[in-house]
Amino acid sequence: MINHQKKIPLSVPSLRGNELKYVTECIETEWVSSVGSYVNRFEEAIASFLGISSAVACVNGTAALHLAMILCNVQQNDEVIVPTITFIAPANAVRYVGAEPVFLDCDEKLNIDPQKLEDCLKECYTKAPQGATGVINKKTGRCLKAIVVVHVFGHPVDIEPIRKLADLYQLKIIEDATESLGSFYSSLQGKKYMAGTVGDVACLSFNGNKIITTGGGGMLLTHDKTLAEKARHLSTQAKSDPLYYDHDMVGFNYRLTNIQAALGVAQMEQLESFVRIKRENFYKYQELLQDIKGLSLIEEPAYAKSNYWHYALIVDDPERAQLRDHLVKSLRVQGIEVRPLWRPNHLQKPYHHSFAYEPTRALWYGDRVLNLPCSVSLTDDDIHHVATTIRGLYGNA
Repeated sequence: MINHQKKIPLSVPSLRGNELKYVTECIETEWVSSVGSYVNRFEEAIASFLGISSAVACVNGTAALHLAMILCNVQQNDEVIVPTITFIAPANAVRYVGAEPVFLDCDEKLNIDPQKLEDCLKECYTKAPQGATGVINKKTGRCLKAIVVVHVFGHPVDIEPIRKLADLYQLKIIEDATESLGSFYSSLQGKKYMAGTVGDVACLSFNGNKIITTGGGGMLLTHDKTLAEKARHLSTQAKSDPLYYDHDMVGFNYRLTNIQAALGVAQMEQLESFVRIKRENFYKYQELLQDIKGLSLIEEPAYAKSNYWHYALIVDDPERAQLRDHLVKSLRVQGIEVRPLWRPNHLQKPYHHSFAYEPTRALWYGDRVLNLPCSVSLTDDDIHHVATTIRGLYGNA
């Protein structure tokens, strides 16, 4: 029987700042498409916040990933290492350019595992022939060009060992920071690196469920201004002469609109408060759930500060194998929107025949993790209700 009490969604945006004011200005001035001052303002706000030289506003995060593949020279029949635990977009972007993903296992924070990466590179690849760069897959003969790192649920990847491996094997790092705006990584030397600034090219997403939103939208980030100009050129149909409509490359209609960017500017004004609320709410959940044996929340790594975009609950009771799925279904019946962890990408239908290197942890977490409601608009009563409901369902399962 369905409980008709208040519904608690998984993740909804908070539009309580200057969003209406800025969007109204776009409408009143009729600057609503991809040309307008708010696009530049949004790019500048992101670049300034991250301390990076260049940001290119795109129609969504997947478009930014596609451009990143092109900028990193990933081509037909190349390979790219991709986490198997992540939303499917990075794997799809690899296929957009005709390359093949190679899926890698996760660590205890659900991020790509640096040790498995090193083992995979040593076991499966060999140096390219003299005069060429990169490494060659011993079985397929394909050239490995890049590694995609994803800061899953906002928790930064352990990037230093990955950077060393990328340098050693002459690989590009494509950083999927779509979930981690506001998170940062601290190096062994104590230097702080914001998520979105540690790759050769990085991508953000502003989908409706992200920590800031433009409804859709994304951003490509790079320290290289030349790459940024190429990305901007490609995102506007590679138009070399706007008056006579000359095009010098195959381009894409990937530019963000001014009206969406207006939302983004208003959201950036609130980002730091959003991160603070996300972190506070995580610790409220943790306090309410910590005494339940078999349940634990994934915490930020010791080397990082997370924006806690999503709260990942591990349901690990060896005597009740289907307990995670029972909780997902039962909580949703109660009006509490939760979701299971993504199905590992190497098990997805388009990638059944792709290679996955020892995805043991990914399979374990794939059966045991669910995401709890995490909107910044959550009240203390909402969090208490979610935790109390979990406690009751867990005890009666």
